[in-house]
Amino acid sequence: MTSTIPSTPRSRPITPEAAPGPVSARIRERLQQAGVSFFANDNLADHLLDGELDQLEIEVAGKVREMLRSLVIDIDNDHNTEETAERVARMYLHEVFKGRYHHQPKIASFPNVKKLDEIYTVGPISVRSACSHHLVPILGNCWIGIKPGDRVIGLSKFARVADWVFSRPHIQEEAVMILADEIERLCKPQGLAILVKAQHYCMKWRGVKEPQTSMVNSVVRGDFRHDPSLKQEFFELVKQQEAVLST
Repeated sequence: MTSTIPSTPRSRPITPEAAPGPVSARIRERLQQAGVSFFANDNLADHLLDGELDQLEIEVAGKVREMLRSLVIDIDNDHNTEETAERVARMYLHEVFKGRYHHQPKIASFPNVKKLDEIYTVGPISVRSACSHHLVPILGNCWIGIKPGDRVIGLSKFARVADWVFSRPHIQEEAVMILADEIERLCKPQGLAILVKAQHYCMKWRGVKEPQTSMVNSVVRGDFRHDPSLKQEFFELVKQQEAVLST
């Protein structure tokens, strides 16, 4: 799995304003020269120069405007869509796909001074993503189980990193694996378990149009993988948390 954490420092002296051509082409060329992938669920933040995200927003707005015109929408006279292109560009770059273009939120870890080794779960954490096949919403909940190692992070930080990982185009199976990679990197737990239950609007809104269908998948690592009783305990705790919410 490609890491979502950028590693290339910002060392190029050129400024975006001085470079020719569309900013997306310059970014793409830079990534290709560095051998960095730019798949839909990769993070590109550390490969963007100062000012390029603002320029990219302008470029994307122009492309969306042309798409609306190709859909035969009179954006020059229709008051409802007059600024839709700009809103869509901001939404993609700074909200629904922010996990591609923005750095991971700062997440501090702390020594596990008391040597805690009992498992705990955090959830449900709301997750919002977009199907990379149709760019329509994926909405659901995530539960994270931890058997602490040498370091721990605050409970709210799990929600922050989950939001950052899921805020990019995904297929759910890969999103869960990337989230697991990030949590392992942040706190190096003895065991990690993640469960995601989500509804996909590529099935609810289009295609087969099944409104009740959802997808459930999980990943277990470390002690959760090797100790069946720990894995069972995690899923039992998730059931208890769901039961509390339903009462």
